[in-house]
Amino acid sequence: MRITDPTAIRALAHPLRLDLLELLATSSPATAAQCGRVLGVSQASCSFHLRQLAKYGFVEDAGPGRDRRERQWRLPDPRPTLRLSPGDNAVVRQQLERMVVDREMQAILEFVGRDDEESTAWRRRAGLTTALALVSDEEAEQLKTQWLALLEPFLARSEADMDARRPGRRFARYFLAATPLPADPADD
Repeated sequence: MRITDPTAIRALAHPLRLDLLELLATSSPATAAQCGRVLGVSQASCSFHLRQLAKYGFVEDAGPGRDRRERQWRLPDPRPTLRLSPGDNAVVRQQLERMVVDREMQAILEFVGRDDEESTAWRRRAGLTTALALVSDEEAEQLKTQWLALLEPFLARSEADMDARRPGRRFARYFLAATPLPADPADD
């Protein structure tokens, strides 16, 4: 999904809206009440933010729930991808990028803090990796492309894949950030 409308991009720059998108990516369809229980916020707040996301096409109505009183929501695309480019509205793009980075950093810190709650297997096999690599901008792009290709088979699993949700499998966040160190003026 390529989004260039600054208003639509700004609509995403809210932590609860990003939480709702993430939740619907893992357990869709869901009602505002179900989302509220999982996220620990009010049903009314979830309902408002889901309607705002729907206004810009990020979520869609999935019909009534089991009791026929509440509407369910789902993602129109089971694998939503937001593409922003440097030419997009810089202020809005930076606002959204900061929100995403803040959320990911918070998730990483929460994972680190759950040391006693995680199994030894997950603790040993998941976790953090950090490196300082000497690369050109083309090589950085190549690493990003290879990283995405490596993840692709796991991203392609769908709810229709009966084997995808078997015991022992959990959704796991992967976050890649190539952040170049400041340029050395002596290199100019």
